[in-house]
Amino acid sequence: MSIVPRERAQDWIARWDRQQEGYLPDRETRFTALIDAVEAGSGRPDPLVLDLGCGPGSLATRLLDRLPEATVVAIDADPLLLALARAAHEGRPGLRFADVDLRTPGWTSALGLDRPVDAAVSTTALHWLDEPELRVMYAELAGVTRSGGLLLNGDHMEVADVAPALAELERAVHERATRRRFGAGMPEDWRQWWDAAGADPVLAALRDERERRVAGAGHRGSESLELSTHVTALREAGFTEVGTLWQNGHDRLLCAVRG
Repeated sequence: MSIVPRERAQDWIARWDRQQEGYLPDRETRFTALIDAVEAGSGRPDPLVLDLGCGPGSLATRLLDRLPEATVVAIDADPLLLALARAAHEGRPGLRFADVDLRTPGWTSALGLDRPVDAAVSTTALHWLDEPELRVMYAELAGVTRSGGLLLNGDHMEVADVAPALAELERAVHERATRRRFGAGMPEDWRQWWDAAGADPVLAALRDERERRVAGAGHRGSESLELSTHVTALREAGFTEVGTLWQNGHDRLLCAVRG
């Protein structure tokens, strides 16, 4: 039984979604494009999908809204976000949350998979892995993904290392889209959300657990921002086709097809 009441969890997740939109004015459009790709590319009505860095379940639940026969294994190592997800979505058919750290080799063995993965999805999460961790994670992911299976990663990915002028224009396009979307005022930011959640007495034990497990894990911020980092790591892992399916400025939906 969750220590967080369902209604309280739902309120915090709704607030999470609002603050995320401050960084991603087309967040729902990107979700839609990603789920379109899973639906079109999986080749079956009941795909097995891994949600990498699922947070409070925003993508996983939207995916199941569209594909109710899918099985989604939603993976994260943040105890507070996982607790919110489990409290809000407990008992939902097809959805299972896994407390697993993608940076730990062997993470796939903890998932209890009974068939190859049709699609792995992620939004605004994998940039937390540094380049060596990302390479190892993608290689292990490839080992459980069927031939023709997909990796779909929506995130800010820069091209500054190969095209600095283009990178500057991409950031400018994104900034202008953000100003149009939030002309009346930006929502709270990531830090404000975490400060508020940490001050909620219902979440106090989870906040303390998060500080022990996540905040001290050596993250310095966005580690893998370059598009080339992801493309190279995916190709080395055995994903033979890699490209951008959707884009607004430097906000991209990167797709890779397993060979």
